[in-house]
Order: sequence, then structure tokens, then C-alpha cells
Amino acid sequence: MNDAAAKTVMERCEFLSSISEDEEGICRPYGCESMREVNGVVSGWMHSAGMTTKYDAIGNLIGRYEGEGEETLILGSHLDTVRDAGKYDGILGVMVAIACVEKLVGGRLPFSIEVAAFADEEGLRFGTTYLGSSVYAGVFDDERLKLEDRDGVSLARAVRDFGGNPDAMVDGGIKADGLLGYCEVHIEQGPVLENRDLPVGVVTGIQSQSRVQASFTGVAGHAGTVPMEGRKDALCATAEFILEVERMAKDEPDAVATVGEMKALPGASNVISGEARVSLDLRHPDDEVRERLRDHLEARAADIAAARNCGHSWEVRQENIAVPMDERLTGLLVKAMESSGLPVCRIPSGAGHDAAQMAVLTAPAVLFVRCEDGISHNPAESVTEGDVAVAIDVIDRFIELVAEMRNPT
Repeated sequence: MNDAAAKTVMERCEFLSSISEDEEGICRPYGCESMREVNGVVSGWMHSAGMTTKYDAIGNLIGRYEGEGEETLILGSHLDTVRDAGKYDGILGVMVAIACVEKLVGGRLPFSIEVAAFADEEGLRFGTTYLGSSVYAGVFDDERLKLEDRDGVSLARAVRDFGGNPDAMVDGGIKADGLLGYCEVHIEQGPVLENRDLPVGVVTGIQSQSRVQASFTGVAGHAGTVPMEGRKDALCATAEFILEVERMAKDEPDAVATVGEMKALPGASNVISGEARVSLDLRHPDDEVRERLRDHLEARAADIAAARNCGHSWEVRQENIAVPMDERLTGLLVKAMESSGLPVCRIPSGAGHDAAQMAVLTAPAVLFVRCEDGISHNPAESVTEGDVAVAIDVIDRFIELVAEMRNPT
């Protein structure tokens, strides 16, 4: 067992949790100073593990351990967080990857290993996920450069401020030639492994997702003098839409839909809301079903607005298709688990991961690690040192199996 390595991983996750934009909790959106500081710390750990490091056009931190052949295996995850985050979402995958490379120092593989620490997976600042891995994979949409954060700062400007180059992001991906695949370790963010009393599981696929920004526009007015009849209250229209989102998702098997962000303007207790903006996160394992539900909600938003004499807007900020994991690489993860005497649990992922974007570039695989009570995107997010040791064991053996596949004896 990799007890010492797991202890180091846990200590590093703990240390990184202290680097945040918020004093009361963990928060590292793209391009912030705490993200810059974290990259510097992690870069140092990569150097200690025998890797060279660089930053790409968006500011992803890339560590490389050179092997004897021309092929490359990619490991990694992300270092950004949601607001009021836990310590392990994304970060654990990067730390496990570094730990596995550290054990190779002085040894040579028939391929190189690249550890990708992506700068933005959560989409906290600009409302669109996978910014980092989309650039790395060469599938970045340059229309996103026009997106603005809450302060009106465009993505293009944020990239420049972070030391990146927005002009190089569209063609900033690495070449697919010679890639053996991408493997990501991630906390499960759900209860399946805990319910089955298992430390790790193999992901079968990542479900599809739509991210939308919707808004309703009415007429602001005095809360005490405008009669209820005839009001054009944007917040009431928004509230009706939110309940429609909930009803629809409950009625459709396997669908999940969330309005996690809302802003009412002008935002005063004695003023009728003249405008209200909401986010929508819609997911389903089937792309066609998700698209049907998305279109239904857009139509309902229009109906609700019309019935309340309000205007509305609907901006689809991101669409991600369902992504199956690669059978060959997943099979090697399964073999690695079996050789360690572990039962094999196959799990579909309800959450999105960088592997969804990396699948465009190369074969993807994901190993889940059990998390307490299935809690994630929450300060209570927790994993055990013992489970982390198991994950390191599995990835160590996975790397050995890839080496055997490339250089059979």
C-alpha cells in the first residue's frame, strides 16, 4: 500500500485549501491571485517529482516526465474550485497524479507522462465549464472570449491578466498523435461507493449537460404604490420558471435540473424587480432527451414571460454531449483493481469532468474515489487516507499495465 504517498497527498490537499480568495471558505475562480499562487506551489511539487513544467495559452499548468518513447500518457484534473468548496474536487486527481510520478523518479518508462492541472473546470467565473481542458484538447470555441464575469471583465482580458494568450487559445491544444490516453482520478461526488463499502470505482461514462443563462425583464416600481394587478414583476416570472424547472426534472426519469444562481435588479426590499437573471444546469444521460427538455424550458420561459407581460432572454452558454469512457483504458483500470484484490464497481458519472473534453483528443478513463456521504461542492467534502492509498495503488498498476502494453516481454 502507498500509505506514505497517500499521507503526502492528503497534506498537500490540506495545504492548498488554505489558498483562497475567500477568508471563510475555499474559492478559486479562474484567473484569481489564489489560482496563481496555487499554480506556483504545485509547479514546485512537479519539479520535485522530476517533471519539467510550462503553462499553455489559458494558463493550464503542465508537468512532463520524460520517458524513452515518443508516446505520452496524460494524467490530471483541475485546480480551480466552486465557491465555498471542498478540499478534494479536482485537486485530489492532480495530487494523486504527482504522487504516482514521484515514485518513478530515476526510472524510465517506454512513454512519457504529462500531468495536466487545468486552470478552469468548474466555470465559476464565466458560467461555462471545461475552459482549461477545452484549450488543452484543442476544442476551445473563440466565441467564449466575449463572455463577461459579474464585473464586466471579458474572458479575453482575464486570460491576458493571468499571463495567457487569448489569440492562441483556439489552436492551443496539443497534438493527438502519439497520445496513449487520459486518466483522471476524481472523488465520486455521490453515495454509490460508500453504499457498497468500496474505496474506488471505474466510471463508464459522463452524462450530457446544458448550461443556460436566462433573464426576465419587467418594470421596476415602488413596492407600496404600484397595485398588484398589472405589475410586471420580473422576479415573480423567474420564480414561476424555477418551479417549472423542478417540476419538469421530477417528471422526466434520469433528468436533473438546477437553478443555482439568481440575481434580482435593482435589488432593493422596497422595489419591484425590473429584471431577474438565473442560471440553469440541465443534465441527462441521453443527448436527445436533454435537448428536448432544454427546448421545452425555453418555450415555457417565453410563455411565462408573455403571461406576465414581461420580456425574456435565453442564452445557451454551453452544451456537452454524453461521453462514454474508452473500453480499452477502462479495462486496464479494471485489471489494475483486480490485481490489487479489489471488487470492481462500474459507475456512470452524473457530474461533468475534464475527461469529457479530453475525449475529443484521446481515449479517456476515470477512477472514482469514495467520498463521505457522497457530499461534494461543500466544505464537508471528505475522503480517507486509506482510500487515497488504494487509488494510488490502482494508478501505479495502471501505469505498469500501459507500459506492458507498449513494451511487451
